[in-house]
Amino acid sequence: MSDPLFKGVMPALVTPFRDGGLDEQAFVALVERQIAGGVHGLVPVGTTGETATLSHDEHRRVVELCVKAAGGRVPVIAGAGSNSTAEAIELVRHAKTIGADAALVVTPYYNRPSQEGLYAHYAAINEAVQLPVLIYNVPARTSVDIADTTLARLAKLPNIVGIKDATGDMARATMQRLLCGEDWVMLTGDDPTALGYMAHGGHGCISVTSNVAPDLCATFYNAALAEDWKTALYWQDRLFRLHKSLFSDASPAPTKFALAHLGLCDAFARLPITPASEASQAEVLAAMREAGVV
Repeated sequence: MSDPLFKGVMPALVTPFRDGGLDEQAFVALVERQIAGGVHGLVPVGTTGETATLSHDEHRRVVELCVKAAGGRVPVIAGAGSNSTAEAIELVRHAKTIGADAALVVTPYYNRPSQEGLYAHYAAINEAVQLPVLIYNVPARTSVDIADTTLARLAKLPNIVGIKDATGDMARATMQRLLCGEDWVMLTGDDPTALGYMAHGGHGCISVTSNVAPDLCATFYNAALAEDWKTALYWQDRLFRLHKSLFSDASPAPTKFALAHLGLCDAFARLPITPASEASQAEVLAAMREAGVV
């Protein structure tokens, strides 16, 4: 495979709020911190960005802010998923219009479509918008799992270029690499198993932990991309507790708590996400100290 555009670590950016609305200044500052930390790309309005509770106008505004702030320094993969195919097409079209480099499109949640329905969903997006699309497979959240054989069919379409796989299943990484071809972009969405995913042929991670520790995550992924597995293992061990702690309560509450502790944004998350519990906060702080973030 030629060097992929989408590789290394790309934060699934949080969406900061202030007084109930978007905190645009804090968001742009978070983008700048990520780029300064050496990340390889940016992913606004994913799950960690609380896209489920953003209005459509807020969703579009966050993508626009991210693309403008990035200024072409790193690629931007805009979250653009919906359980309505027509709505997903509109969000992908908006991402293209404002200059995003790709769209991240989650499998349709709640509807629980068949494999044929999943294929038709992405095929329709492929036909409607000329923009690279990465499929986001996260069965724990969507109640639907896109089959490897369906991915192999979709990989033949010109605009369906890869996957964010949040299953944590290493065997699937190898299977997809074999089925989908050498140009298929393979990103994990599961920080704790990313070392294994990279060893199985993955190209990088859309990461929650990078929100908190961009420089450390970038160091880990640079080592993995260079196949320096000894160095990568060192960073895996140093970051592992932090990876786990950021899911010690409903996400992204622990991540926003960590960022608030660093003075980077408010800890507020929109309902139904409530603030991180005291036990979660204590675990996050301990993990941040162990990783060397504080």
